Amino acid sequence: MNQERNEEGGATVGTGYAPEVRERLEREAKEIIGRYPRPRSALLPLLHLVQSVDGYVSDAGHEFCAEMLGLSKAEVVGVATFYTMYKRRPMGDYHVGVCINTLCAVMGGDQIWDELSEHAGVGHDEVTPDGKISLERLECNAACDFAPVMMVNWEFFDNQTPESAKQLVDDLKAGKEVSPTRGPKKLCTFKEASRVLAGLPDGQAGDGPSAAGASLEGLKVAKANGWKAPEPS
Repeated sequence: MNQERNEEGGATVGTGYAPEVRERLEREAKEIIGRYPRPRSALLPLLHLVQSVDGYVSDAGHEFCAEMLGLSKAEVVGVATFYTMYKRRPMGDYHVGVCINTLCAVMGGDQIWDELSEHAGVGHDEVTPDGKISLERLECNAACDFAPVMMVNWEFFDNQTPESAKQLVDDLKAGKEVSPTRGPKKLCTFKEASRVLAGLPDGQAGDGPSAAGASLEGLKVAKANGWKAPEPS
């Protein structure tokens, strides 16, 4: 197969992977597949794995997953296009998601999205010309207690305002060090995050608090009142 390379040696649409990339992908894919009773069960992490190379699931990525798992390309594409975390074109180094679901919306999420989109000059799943920032309208970040919430490469940025959101994006574009509200202090790139989601840890899973503030209020009330979950019958 004719091979072309992007800047990091990965695939572009309609091409195969560079030999050294292909060798690494095969080695890591076999490690991931070995964790499951049936190979096809590893499709979701393998899609993250190929996304970690190109910043999206390329045509070569579809073919690689199909080959490794003994699936048809159509089966792989059907799954990849169902889930919004798998992208159909390259995303930015920092993929910024703004929650616009009910609670975040009424707390200011819609305004954040409108102002941030105008400020960055891109819309949903679009990338700034320098390739640093992409934006996404997220339906729920599962963090209503910190609304309005944003995520960058799936790390939380809580209690946002239009001003703080725009400053965050400006800092990311300028290459400044940015720390999530919760979790690890270091913010990884979109490709690095995809690699972690593939099941290849970066050693930061235990860094920082996973829950804080409003998330713990219900637990405090339950303890104060002696409330417990029902015992299984």
